[in-house]
Amino acid sequence: MGREVAESCIDGVIIEMVSAYASRFYSSKPDLAARRIEAIGFQVGHQLSERYTMERPRFADHLEAIKFICKDFWSELFKKQIDNLKTNHRGTFVLQDNHFRWLTRISLDPAAVANNDATSESESGADMTSMLLYFPCGIIRGALNNLGISCAVSADMTNLPACSFVIRIKA
Repeated sequence: MGREVAESCIDGVIIEMVSAYASRFYSSKPDLAARRIEAIGFQVGHQLSERYTMERPRFADHLEAIKFICKDFWSELFKKQIDNLKTNHRGTFVLQDNHFRWLTRISLDPAAVANNDATSESESGADMTSMLLYFPCGIIRGALNNLGISCAVSADMTNLPACSFVIRIKA
């Protein structure tokens, strides 16, 4: 039997980690906070990928590795698969999660976020939410790096709690 941790505990730790880096440790340097949060996610993704692929043969190509991330890896992390995968067949992949668990408890005024017409309170909420997405971007990048794929990962959260992760494979 493997070790288990309550999902609410993981959610709380991640939210607190992002809050600490964004609001306390690097409050005057949001770029540095984002890099630190992404680096932590990278390490987590790298280690989880190692654990989840231990018994598997190496992947033949990028698409096979991305499918592993969408199905098996995402299922282990979030108890569901990615909802949609798109590619341009030239090294760019878009992973769509229509109900990203880490964004379900976030409440923002969607009109204010969309129009960049936010008050300072909702603006700080939008900034904190975007900071929260650096962690899963790091997880994806770390997992793919462990599979031998160098890439850049970014996130888009225009329609909460849906989220898209854009993966650009580096040549």
